[in-house]
Amino acid sequence: MKNQRAEENIVSTENLKKYYRVKGGLLSAGSSVVKAVDSVDLNVGLGETLGLVGESGCGKSTLGQLILKLEDPSDGQVFFRGKAITGRSPRMLKRFRREIQIVFQDPIASLNPRRTVESILLDPFVIHGLGTKLERQKWVAELLDSVEMTEEALKRYPHEFSGGQRQRICIARALALNPAFIVCDEVTSALDVSIQAQILNLLMKLQTRLHLTYLFISHNLNVVKHISDRVAVMYLGRIVEIARVSELMGEQVHPYTAALLYANPDPDPFLEKEKIILKGEIPSAIDPPAGCHFHPRCPRRLPICDKQVPELKEHGTGHFVRCILFE
Repeated sequence: MKNQRAEENIVSTENLKKYYRVKGGLLSAGSSVVKAVDSVDLNVGLGETLGLVGESGCGKSTLGQLILKLEDPSDGQVFFRGKAITGRSPRMLKRFRREIQIVFQDPIASLNPRRTVESILLDPFVIHGLGTKLERQKWVAELLDSVEMTEEALKRYPHEFSGGQRQRICIARALALNPAFIVCDEVTSALDVSIQAQILNLLMKLQTRLHLTYLFISHNLNVVKHISDRVAVMYLGRIVEIARVSELMGEQVHPYTAALLYANPDPDPFLEKEKIILKGEIPSAIDPPAGCHFHPRCPRRLPICDKQVPELKEHGTGHFVRCILFE
């Protein structure tokens, strides 16, 4: 997928793979390989929000961790501002980590329960040796203000806050070093609907004010539709469709994307949608189907689908699809 010039992308991946070797159990000898991320080419444009959707276990979070260099790829490259980050020295990676951050799914699990909010937010500045003691205290207060919380929270501990407030603290921590790119990994899935809306609106305000770029990982298409400019759909470690939000919601080319949208709850109870029910279970990433990974469940499969691996090709301007029906 080479439609965007390199200088327009803040993050790109090229043939990115992550395979995990799994040892056999008592009744099986040897080991198997889980193909969590399988040959992913992805571009994230400067200043945009790219939504990444798919069923649980499709490799979304693993892809985010590979981009952040929290996991080392089995093969392929990750580029940040046009420069490869794979194989960089620890010193170079430390500089890179100031520009790329993550907000995790579960705020209570990603905040140290034994430390105050002030201590948690001071960490990035201490680790990177930035500022004097007074400057750091000023920056921490500004971080809390940026996520619409008061300085009164500084001396309190994570368990004293609601889920939405804890997620605001996690966002503040991610903003500490003025990053350009943030991976939001299911940041609203642990929150109720009203708090989800508040967090989404906060993220969009921060994006406009601080010129941020997001990779927004979620299984909730309504949330992704609200915040994203483009959406990438993932199935069994592969990207199967990428398009602008308005185009994807209007014309779902790939049968899997159409099935996802049919399963997504719609606020209009009288809206009639084409009935799409997938048969069978999601195949195992240890032994994915030959050819197109989706073919065993696809209502539109052809005889060739179990033999030929489709490529991700442009179906329209900026709309890419991995399906033999459109090759």
